[in-house]
Amino acid sequence: MVFVKMCGLRDEDTVDHAVALGVDAVGFVLADSPRQVTAADAARLRGRVPDGVLAVGVYVRMSLDEIVATAAEARLDHVQVHDLRSADDVRVLHDAGLTVIRAVNTGGADTVDADYGADLLLVDGAVAGAGATWDWQDRSALPTGRWILAGGLTPDNVARAVATSGAWGVDVSSGIESSRGVKNHELMTAFAAAVRSRP
Repeated sequence: MVFVKMCGLRDEDTVDHAVALGVDAVGFVLADSPRQVTAADAARLRGRVPDGVLAVGVYVRMSLDEIVATAAEARLDHVQVHDLRSADDVRVLHDAGLTVIRAVNTGGADTVDADYGADLLLVDGAVAGAGATWDWQDRSALPTGRWILAGGLTPDNVARAVATSGAWGVDVSSGIESSRGVKNHELMTAFAAAVRSRP
């Protein structure tokens, strides 16, 4: 079964719909973005996420202190960080009781291969949240084991992307939007169905 995370959720109806679709994780963007929510908003939305579904705070260009503080205010135990610099950064977040998803914005092997001790690895396109695909074909440049594929995924390409890349999970945001930052329930439903349609 492919792990599915729907990211950049900003309102109760969208969170409820994602949960009803059976996703494994929902993401709340705490960083500067068209999809940004405040820590207080994330805490309110977090209250609608049942046990068994991960609620993940997404961070870019924020200090470790800011990450720890906002995650605590939002009542989030999982953080996805796009600019971790070292294993020491991961250790600080672990010491704060957080599960860490290390996100890298490349399909290249050099960055992917660095082991910072994070709990999961997410591999995105060149720019986080841009909705741009990258080369999933070259498995020699991709991680093995449990990792999450992101970047330009849509209901039309997600099944092929998983089959080609061998990814354990997928993360989608722009591919389920009718406009930047506005989630579309029909696209969310189609995305979940496409993932489940894989043989």
